[in-house]
Amino acid sequence: MNFKDQLTYRIQQLNQAEKLILVNIICFVLPLFLKTILFLFKIPSDIFIGWFELSADWEDLIFKPWTILTYSFMHSGFFHLFWNMYLLYFASNLFLNLFPSRTFFNVYFLGVLFGGLTFMLSYSVFPAFQNSSPIMVGASAGVMAIFIFISTYLPDQEVRLIFFNIKLRFLGIAFVLFDVIQIPYGNSGGHLAHLGGAALGYFYVQRINQGVDIGLPFEALINRFINLFKKPSKLKTVYKSKSSFSSKNKEFNADLNQQKIDSILDKISKSGYDSLSQKEKDLLFKAGNNNK
Repeated sequence: MNFKDQLTYRIQQLNQAEKLILVNIICFVLPLFLKTILFLFKIPSDIFIGWFELSADWEDLIFKPWTILTYSFMHSGFFHLFWNMYLLYFASNLFLNLFPSRTFFNVYFLGVLFGGLTFMLSYSVFPAFQNSSPIMVGASAGVMAIFIFISTYLPDQEVRLIFFNIKLRFLGIAFVLFDVIQIPYGNSGGHLAHLGGAALGYFYVQRINQGVDIGLPFEALINRFINLFKKPSKLKTVYKSKSSFSSKNKEFNADLNQQKIDSILDKISKSGYDSLSQKEKDLLFKAGNNNK
């Protein structure tokens, strides 16, 4: 097996979150080489980078609408990238044990989108930001959406922080409070975007618990956009469901319930039946009756 085949194989073994992390790393490294080339030819590097950064100016968004998503793949420095990807890796391991990868991408990119809009709206509304139009880069809004989603969904899940354990609910609250407190002290737009992503993650969980996946319309929109660049199939469509969102929600609920049952059974095998909460016991009992 040559190097190319080995590399392809290793990439294929990555889960979807790890592939997203890899894309972010590539998007960080490539502009570094590009900046060197542009420097040698005395070409300002901002000409290229500016096409992917998100500006607080709404006119820029009209002419560069893709920046509402592409800004998340650009980072201002190594540690900006490192901490975002570290938190994403941590949160995604919990997330993908409970939900399919399509839900992961829906939460992440809706967090990016909502965080970007929060950033832009804040600079249009609050007097403190009058006469300023900064730019924003970074995946933090999407990462916060994933982290707050899982912190809300598994609030009592404990994680290890160096010398002690802490519940996810308290870690999530700490992250949100830190962003609120830091707004007056620099990178105000970034902290506001984090809060926008966090709000999206929290709201997404509330709707999930009600059996509704709010990411399905966004997923359908993205798929429709991608299909514009695909060659049309020669096969004719014989039948098309008129209730695609409804059927997808039913499939999603079935998958979600099965994932919850699997998680409960794993917990029983590790800690025994008495470790279950009353909610988990009720869910297990209900699932047993449905299978009779």
